[in-house]
Amino acid sequence: METTLFYNGKILVFEDKQHSGKTACSFVDGMILSGDKILKLGKESDMRDFLKAENLDFREENLKGKCVIPGFVDCHEHPVMLAHTMEEISALPPDVSSIEDLVEKVRLARERRDNWILGWGCDEGKFPEKRLPNRWDLDRGAKDVPVSIVRACEHIRCCNSLALEIAGIDENTKDPEGGHIGRDENGVPNGILYENARNLVAEVIPHHDHDEEVELLRKLGEHLSAQGITSIGEMGNLSSKDNHFIYYDVAKRGFKQNVSLFYMWEFYKDKEDFKIAPEHKVLDQQIHVAGLKLIGDGSFSGHTAWTDVPFLGTDECGISTCSDELLESAIKFCKEEGLQLSFHAMGKRAIDRIVNRLYEEGPWSIGKSDFNEPPFARIEHVTEPSDEDIRKAAQAGIAFATQPIFLFSEIESYEKNLGKDRLRETYPIRKMLDMGVLVGLSTDAPATAWADPTDPWANIKGAVTRTAYNGVDTGKDQRITLEEAILLYTRNSAKIAGFQRRGALKEGNYGDFVVLMDDPFEMKPEDLGSVRTMRTYISGEKVFDRENIR
Repeated sequence: METTLFYNGKILVFEDKQHSGKTACSFVDGMILSGDKILKLGKESDMRDFLKAENLDFREENLKGKCVIPGFVDCHEHPVMLAHTMEEISALPPDVSSIEDLVEKVRLARERRDNWILGWGCDEGKFPEKRLPNRWDLDRGAKDVPVSIVRACEHIRCCNSLALEIAGIDENTKDPEGGHIGRDENGVPNGILYENARNLVAEVIPHHDHDEEVELLRKLGEHLSAQGITSIGEMGNLSSKDNHFIYYDVAKRGFKQNVSLFYMWEFYKDKEDFKIAPEHKVLDQQIHVAGLKLIGDGSFSGHTAWTDVPFLGTDECGISTCSDELLESAIKFCKEEGLQLSFHAMGKRAIDRIVNRLYEEGPWSIGKSDFNEPPFARIEHVTEPSDEDIRKAAQAGIAFATQPIFLFSEIESYEKNLGKDRLRETYPIRKMLDMGVLVGLSTDAPATAWADPTDPWANIKGAVTRTAYNGVDTGKDQRITLEEAILLYTRNSAKIAGFQRRGALKEGNYGDFVVLMDDPFEMKPEDLGSVRTMRTYISGEKVFDRENIR
């Protein structure tokens, strides 16, 4: 077992007294790595004295004054879906800045292929037309092959006429429960499918070849390593495809990230033989099954979050997308299997519903280990919670996994749909922390209107400055400190996702850490988006080194 002394660094260490609120942190200049775990942290001189006293052979690595932080834990993203985007049309600036740009992208894609054309990231707030593309727009790009472009929030799908035909959607098709089929003034479907209606097309899109998909995911892993992301939460597909065993195959090909995986319950609830094997629920391994995911409403940028106050200039209050039967069956399964329940809730009514329901439950165990148990339930996004919801969540031990990147990158839609005053009250992370909720940061990539949706530093910049990418104030009173943002993106997110002995630089923890090119603690908050990774380590193994890139 190799022992390495890292010295002459600025190594961030969090105190263990609390997981939220005003968190204390300090810096040390020495760290001993033994195999895959951290053996000791502290002053370099003390580290050398320890190694000498223990008579340990070791190698040395001079950090040359660089800042070292724990590896990022993106506890809510969709990696398999994200990997697909590497070969799909990106509908985001600078490549696509209008519907006409998108039509041209579709036309060019048609010249290269004769099957489904897929795209992601569409955000009408960034288009001069200020609307989503409809079937007739997309038909101009390609009429003889099916086309599906997913909105940035992943809750709305824009399709051409052939895609609708293949899915069997016509004037006589009724809205599915929890979904809506967009129509023109004559009742003809316009190709825009909201919430659960998007699944009508998702289920007819051919699945990728397994080996092809594994290779895409391996490449994504390399990209995540370059960003300092060492652990991820796989929050499921928009189809019934099982992601679980893809990760075992990609790990054999060199994928390094730790994975906490959720099943989208709506696609599995009727499968009588669906069970999670005990060995797949063991938390202290590279890939573990964490629980079930439910979607309770839509998005604020897409006008489908289930709210108590109508969207600006309308009488619309969004869509509830989860039936009582689906919710109760998921709670029952999670309790029986010892799994986490994850619930997507953005609007106040959706948040009220799930908080009040879970508040009735006593926390159930979700994993047997010698380490801290993750929370029995987590709520995703939590855009407009009431003070009462926050208080109850803190009391019940319900975690919040939220995404500052949404306000930062989708500001045009938030301004249009909520107005400047209301948007400043969304994602109240400062208040969540002060009231004692376990909060983690994540990206929800690729459901993020940002060209590089997993970029941790754009997300951190949004949380620390509460200023959108275009300079709009998104609520300065909800700012958090840089130390807190890193804590929420590392130790808190690791706990929420169930990763054991990860997320913090601590004796006995796995060696998941990032050596930064830039020192964020010496930068102005508005410059945080430019921080770069020099080296990334996962379980003590160097998985990325910028100096070796040619």
